Amino acid sequence: MRIVNIVNLCETTSKEMIMAMERRDFLKSAAAASAASAIGMAVPSEVQASADAAQSDWRWDKAACRFCGTGCGIMMATKNGRIVAVKGDPAAPVNRGLNCIKGYFNAKIMYGADRLTQPLLRMDAKGNFDKHGKFAPVTWERAFDEMETHIKKALKASGPEGVAVFASGQYTVMEGYAAQKMMKAGFRSNAIDPNARHCMASAVVGFYQTFGIDEPSGCYDDIELTDTVVSWGSNMAEMHPILWSRVTDRKLSDPDRVKVINMSTYRHRTSDLADIEIIFSPSTDLAMWNYIAREIVYNNPDAIDWDFLKKNIVFAASPVNMGYGMRRAGEKSLTPVRPDGSAGKYSAKEMETIKHEMKHVVSAKEAPALKAYGYKEGDVMVNKPAGLKHWEISFEEYKKFLEPYTLDYVAKIAKGDPDESIESFKEKLQTLANLYIEKGRKVVSFWTMGMNQHTRGTWVNTLSYNVHFMLNKQALPGSGAFSLTGQPSACGTAREVGTFCHRLPADMMVKSPKHRKITENRWKIPNGTLNPVGNQHIMKIHRDIEDGVVKFAWVNVCNPYQDSASAKHWIKAARDMDNFIVTSDGYPGISAMVSDLVLPSAMIYEKWGAYGNAERRTQHWRQQVLPVGDAMSDTWQWVELSKRFTVKDLWGEQPLRGNKKLPNVIAKAKAMGYSENTTMYDILFANAEAKSYKIDLNTFPQKGYDNTECLGDSRNVIGSDGKVWKGYGFMIHEYLFEEYASFGRGHGHDLASFVTYHKVRGLKWPVVDGKETQWRFNVKYDPYAAKAVAKSGNGSTHAFYGTLAKALTQGDLMGIKDKTKKSLKNKAKIFARPYMDPPEMPDAEYDTWLSTGRVLEHWHSGTMTMRVPELYRAVPEALCYMNPKTAKEKGLKQGDLCWVESRRGKVKAHVETRGRNRPPRGLVFVPWFDEKVFINKVCLDATCPQSKQTDFKKCAVKIYKA
Repeated sequence: MRIVNIVNLCETTSKEMIMAMERRDFLKSAAAASAASAIGMAVPSEVQASADAAQSDWRWDKAACRFCGTGCGIMMATKNGRIVAVKGDPAAPVNRGLNCIKGYFNAKIMYGADRLTQPLLRMDAKGNFDKHGKFAPVTWERAFDEMETHIKKALKASGPEGVAVFASGQYTVMEGYAAQKMMKAGFRSNAIDPNARHCMASAVVGFYQTFGIDEPSGCYDDIELTDTVVSWGSNMAEMHPILWSRVTDRKLSDPDRVKVINMSTYRHRTSDLADIEIIFSPSTDLAMWNYIAREIVYNNPDAIDWDFLKKNIVFAASPVNMGYGMRRAGEKSLTPVRPDGSAGKYSAKEMETIKHEMKHVVSAKEAPALKAYGYKEGDVMVNKPAGLKHWEISFEEYKKFLEPYTLDYVAKIAKGDPDESIESFKEKLQTLANLYIEKGRKVVSFWTMGMNQHTRGTWVNTLSYNVHFMLNKQALPGSGAFSLTGQPSACGTAREVGTFCHRLPADMMVKSPKHRKITENRWKIPNGTLNPVGNQHIMKIHRDIEDGVVKFAWVNVCNPYQDSASAKHWIKAARDMDNFIVTSDGYPGISAMVSDLVLPSAMIYEKWGAYGNAERRTQHWRQQVLPVGDAMSDTWQWVELSKRFTVKDLWGEQPLRGNKKLPNVIAKAKAMGYSENTTMYDILFANAEAKSYKIDLNTFPQKGYDNTECLGDSRNVIGSDGKVWKGYGFMIHEYLFEEYASFGRGHGHDLASFVTYHKVRGLKWPVVDGKETQWRFNVKYDPYAAKAVAKSGNGSTHAFYGTLAKALTQGDLMGIKDKTKKSLKNKAKIFARPYMDPPEMPDAEYDTWLSTGRVLEHWHSGTMTMRVPELYRAVPEALCYMNPKTAKEKGLKQGDLCWVESRRGKVKAHVETRGRNRPPRGLVFVPWFDEKVFINKVCLDATCPQSKQTDFKKCAVKIYKA
């Protein structure tokens, strides 16, 4: 429709257009000319002239889209200090000039009527902080005074574990790096974890365990090169629409050869292009991956590339009795246990599910899959935390593991549409396997939350690589298993920078003494400063607030009190416990309303920044406009906070749980030239290296652009010290990026320079000798792989050179038999991991599956997009999508208001039986963008025990008329 309108506009006579040309028409002409240019259409000279006139005083500059992990490039026009237009960047290799519907509104998300413009503190009538008081404006100085007071109180009460941050995959690289540096080096706390934990943590642990290093081996170019696209639990048409446009283009370019398969628990817009749609029962993707692997091993052994396997792959197994990542017996908020079945702060209904964390009765559905592990139906499985433990097994053991996954067994447990025949479902599964196995056929497997948000999310991620490895269809142009990312910098900031509780930059880990020492030396802090205990993931932070351990929590660039499952527990804890909650945001969402202090944050184009996308592409942009009101960037907020804390405040001996302690490093700090009164600002952010990055407004990329953090701006904001903010006086953005980048250079994670990224439309790391890497681990394309193979002399086409977990003990499916560790240098792993039921499934009372997710028009919790009038009007509320037959069974019809109730809570939503999402009988879908339909009160906070990623994709509910 958009293209048709452009054509019509361009065909209108130039005379008619010029006569009617008022300001609005000038803008329309400019938009039409830009859009026509993006799709390669000729534009009449008069129209182009009119467009040029309309844009004569606009300044255009490149930037990255604020939304999903696709990483689209945009062009942004500013005039008189305001963003006036946005269009797709024709030079951007990701989107090639196209935007999705959200992308076109990158400007409008900045200018909602209720933007936060000044700090707000809960106070009593006398102006004192009161946790039960009302919000009132305060100065930045007062805000930082309160933060300093409450952080020191939290440190005194609980040590470093008492100070926590809800971080984000929406941080810029610089923001995340500044936050991590202050938290881990300053406060010595690893209680910083991003909402990316909800997004792609299972993919990350899958990468670690399989490859020994994070992030995909392929790139988006695989789309144009492949013959087969299989979407596993990913509604790409709505969640990654620009990538889906490329898939669509590939399909239409060769419709007979190119096949598209959609794997999902319900029909949606991705289904519309698919040659085959497989609707499966929640969690059974594990069984289907193992079925395909069995088809290869048992029925098509000639398809196995044994030369590739022998040179590059080992087989591995891990414990199966690891639980479901819920609270465990004995935790403070689960005591006391009462006769009625309730425990602590949890109801008897909630405990019906939580009890499975400790013990699980093997079901008839999972018994065949667990037989090789010594379990049969009815056995009680005692669950124990297993961490990331795994060991090497033989191919014969792996083959034994696969034996139960016959077509009959898998079809029986996996068929998700009760109205589909078993014969039809089996035929689809067989066709799916045949497409993977077909010699010469290239296959790309894409997935997002459907596989990641899973109580066995790590397992199912690793199973995807099994199939691709055995067929030698991984890390090749047009072939590979590829995890798509949800958030704009979940890769760049959460993963690469390392803002997870267990990580440091460039794939280093806080638990590794070697990695801590490397980081301490680079940060110029005493050895022994960093905390080796990194277990406070995002759900544990919520639970630690409820348990009274975390006393201070700061929300950055996310909305954790809306986006976390079982949300009523965390909201109650934030409001009722002895703690201080701070939220930095652009708008007053649920998290802001729950907080004690709200800080106004500059939004994306009001600051310099960088993101890293799902194909390892790093992109930078410059500050386009000044922030609104007194808003300041999150980087500024962190750096200003660092001025409040000294060596004496933070680097003495500090307590940890379990009678552990962090050592006193003050003497070491003095030996390094610091005093007890040296601030964290001087050590971490304003050291001699930082100040060497000069402000130079006469050269690229600084020339002509604002820089609020470094120079101040015309708003004359009164800063954290009560004085007009005049800037740091050095290029802090470049310093933070270059210091972070130094961790990965020369170690397979090479980034280009700060200035280079401002000249290009992003580059995929590792960037070696100025060239990006398209297919990692492949000798032909990856210099690190070529170097590893040359050194080994084995003549392989690949080298999986990651270093994590590359020495394993030996054993069988039942466990370790030989504790001697064997090196797996340059090798990857194929894992034996069985189908298992989720901890909560439909039963007689809660008889329906609930799944959650997003819709095209809205982003996450709707904090930005619900304030864009066009997007709000398009989808003003979250609906309960259900099958018409389900609605009839429940006495409901289109448009009725229904209750969606679980063991944890209930919400009202309008019934939608004819919408874009079309569930089978027995399953409903409710998106979570709408705070009025607060579906995360209903969801279960079970997680993958290995990745700690929450499973939002399945829990049991009952539906009835409201």
